[in-house]
Amino acid sequence: MVALAVVLIVALGPNPPVHETLPALSIGEPAFVATLEAHLATPVVAGNRVALLLNGDEIFPAKLAAVRAARTTINYAEYFWAEGAVGEELAEALAERCRAGVAVKVLLDGLGTLYMPEAHVATMKRAGCRVQTFRGLARLSLRRHNNRNHRRILVVDGRLGISGASGVSEKWAGDGRQDGHWRDTDVRVEGPAVEWLQAAFAENWREATLELLGGSAYFPGTLAPVGDVRVQVVSSSPVGGSYAVYTMVLLAMASARRSILMTNPYFVLDDRMTDALLAATRRGVRVVALTPGKIDHNLVRSASRRDFGRLLQGGVQVFEYQPALLHAKTLVVDGAWATIGSTNLDNRSFALNEELNVALHDPALARRLEEIFERDLQFARRVDYETWRRRGLKERIMETLVLPIRDLL
Repeated sequence: MVALAVVLIVALGPNPPVHETLPALSIGEPAFVATLEAHLATPVVAGNRVALLLNGDEIFPAKLAAVRAARTTINYAEYFWAEGAVGEELAEALAERCRAGVAVKVLLDGLGTLYMPEAHVATMKRAGCRVQTFRGLARLSLRRHNNRNHRRILVVDGRLGISGASGVSEKWAGDGRQDGHWRDTDVRVEGPAVEWLQAAFAENWREATLELLGGSAYFPGTLAPVGDVRVQVVSSSPVGGSYAVYTMVLLAMASARRSILMTNPYFVLDDRMTDALLAATRRGVRVVALTPGKIDHNLVRSASRRDFGRLLQGGVQVFEYQPALLHAKTLVVDGAWATIGSTNLDNRSFALNEELNVALHDPALARRLEEIFERDLQFARRVDYETWRRRGLKERIMETLVLPIRDLL
């Protein structure tokens, strides 16, 4: 049995490449941007207008408004879709645009949307929408099934994009302060950077359908500047050999000089990332992690809390959000740079899943995310080292049992 577990872990659970040394940079210097562009193979694009979307109260109205305003194309990749009024309304909005002559493509992850109501799919298909499954579960391939498309991408007319961590479910409704209504953050982008959101969708659509998307309906060419925000769209596809989001996060942590503020539901760091945070505290950087007090996967909670001791002793502050399940995935460094996306701080996101993050090279938006972070801390409970050290036997047993599958969570 143990041998089988080892075989599965080796077969299904690769790890990101080890970065032994990291450059000495700071967020504000031009070399930081140039270094990110060099290692992530994606540009920092100027001329964008960006809006932060908090929780279902803002996310779903923004998505519905974007869909209903579409004139030529809608491309939508979604990891999670469940029954409920939210999904029904979105399916109807997409179907209405199909009937109006808009080309609508919907890409659904084969695992995350496994329990999506057939009625929602039928609504879209009857209207002429193309609905495809990404890596369906019918084929017997453990490796294939273990690599999911965790990206959330909505692109309308090749000019407007929305991305983040939200799924389609009643769980994402509300303001993120009530039990059963998750706390999340998405981002709405207009401008030249949308081309890179579209490129990420096209990559996954190509795999699922063998179709190459092209033409002005999808890629309108050089988009005129509509704002002053610099944006970098960073996508990871470990199956294709890219661990770009992992590299971006490490470089940002290593470049911090004042603060690192992390919000993430799956906080299972590897040794290299833990070392980067502890090195930051030794530089005098304030490092704070906001994690869930409630979680949808208890195994992940056990794997996460097992490693709190080293972080707490090293000066990292850890808080657990209390009112609802925390699902937002944001990182803010020095109040000058930030990223929002689908990527969890765990091996599954860094080394197994298709992920996408939107990095904001914009102090105003970074400061806004800092304010949101500080407000969320008011609804969180701090974890201190002595309380963690005295945790019960049941917790310690769970932490030990989860070790063999830690990198697959």
